[in-house]
Amino acid sequence: MPKMKTHRGAAKRLHKTGTGKFKRSKAYHSHILGKKTSKRKRNLRQAGLLDPADLKKIKKLLPGS
Repeated sequence: MPKMKTHRGAAKRLHKTGTGKFKRSKAYHSHILGKKTSKRKRNLRQAGLLDPADLKKIKKLLPGS
């Protein structure tokens, strides 16, 4: 059976932490920023963690991690 290929789109968006969780960047921070408050934009800069419910799907997309 051939090796599983890494899903390159997922690999560019998600990064595994030392404890095995996945870090992700938050959405809604790329355009139409004028109407968003400074507090909201500042919070969108922080990295988020992947929800545990999605972990099984992501592990299929990133077999090497």
